[in-house]
Amino acid sequence: MLKKKICAGLLAAALTVMSLFANTATARAEETWPGGVDTQSAAAIVVELETGAILYEKNIHATYYPASITKILTALVALEHSSLDEVVTFSEDAVYLNEGDTSHISRDVGEQMTMEQCLYGMLLESANECAYAIAEHVGGGDVNVFVDMMNQKAAELGCQDSYFNNTNGLPDENHYVSAYDMALISRAAYQNPTFAKMIGTKSYQIPPTNTHADPTPLNNHHSMLHPYHTSRYVYPYCLGGKTGYTDASNSTLVTYAAKDGMTLVCVVLNVTSPGHWTDTTNLFNYCFDNFAVYNVADQVSPFAGDADGSLGSLGEDMELVSTDPHGTVVLPKTASLADAQASVTPLESEDDAALVGQVTFTYAGHYVGQTTVSYQQSGEGTFPFHNLDPEKGGSQIRSININFFMIFLTAAVLAVVVLGIFALGRTFSRIGIRRRRRRNAIKKKKPAYRQIRRNRRRGRRY
Repeated sequence: MLKKKICAGLLAAALTVMSLFANTATARAEETWPGGVDTQSAAAIVVELETGAILYEKNIHATYYPASITKILTALVALEHSSLDEVVTFSEDAVYLNEGDTSHISRDVGEQMTMEQCLYGMLLESANECAYAIAEHVGGGDVNVFVDMMNQKAAELGCQDSYFNNTNGLPDENHYVSAYDMALISRAAYQNPTFAKMIGTKSYQIPPTNTHADPTPLNNHHSMLHPYHTSRYVYPYCLGGKTGYTDASNSTLVTYAAKDGMTLVCVVLNVTSPGHWTDTTNLFNYCFDNFAVYNVADQVSPFAGDADGSLGSLGEDMELVSTDPHGTVVLPKTASLADAQASVTPLESEDDAALVGQVTFTYAGHYVGQTTVSYQQSGEGTFPFHNLDPEKGGSQIRSININFFMIFLTAAVLAVVVLGIFALGRTFSRIGIRRRRRRNAIKKKKPAYRQIRRNRRRGRRY
């Protein structure tokens, strides 16, 4: 542990000094954040999924009714506390208390479906009775227990502006969200592979059940993904999403899209149709046109430049400093990683003994990403980045090579040189002081010796 603390401290010092040196030694480009996009929505946000960086924001902490985008959180909690093959039975309350105007698929009291079928019904057709039945099942028969679980999950994700009072988003004064909190929830949900698959499914069919002799077809109502209602708003990079509407909430929308190695989630709240489609499309185009995502770590060995082998056995049996190969930063296309401000925080992790530091990047006052730094003992003749060649299945994200090992090594060598010069200076200073003291002592003694000599000479003379 002591060794790790020392390494973390040295790493933080080396990277911080390097950052300060780079910032003062090179002319930095003016930090500007792209702008010039307008939206009709009362609140809107676009977040890059990998980093969590906010690329666009408007009233992101103001609260509004979410309507059926609530079901994203319902799905996330259900997926974390149940299995897809569990059998869900529809109660009277599920069937008769939650139909709404059109958000249902006409289930019967006592009808049984799997959790997977219920989730598809809720996410594609926005079926309120499915949301209620899911909550009853996971909550042990009590919907309020499940609602508490929803609020606990929201708090765990860092939500601060929102409160959930039901599972389906039907109008309720005590049921509200902010665009920021909804983006946190939507980002976390998409990290669940099952949710990502379901939310991006265009159509699905529930097989016959114990009360329905015929299959039940389901269609995704997100018009940017599936032209079920209209093809006017289909967006080629759309990965899926969830719609919402009530008279109280107006239109709400959560949408996922990916292009050029960058995956985004967009949330718009309180907008009149078709503004939710046009706002989301315009925001995606704005972000894809103006931002790019970069991989912080080297894509090849940090010793790739050592073609002549001048480092010798350096990589064979010493601890190597490396960055997380998955650490990314999203920046305006007019900027480079060298323009971003980096800050280093030493880390102590019981789960990962090799983890020693976290590097956080900001640009123009915006958080744009982070990565972690580790040390590890290398295998003989191998290096920690040997398997990251994009041609062999490595990351396809645009890369900027930053050799943290060489930065650390250079800083360490400089530190040793500075300490050596300081030590030599102290040594020469002490030697000089001793010589001066010796001369002064001799000078003080010289008059006495001369007087004795004179007296002796006089004695001999007389």
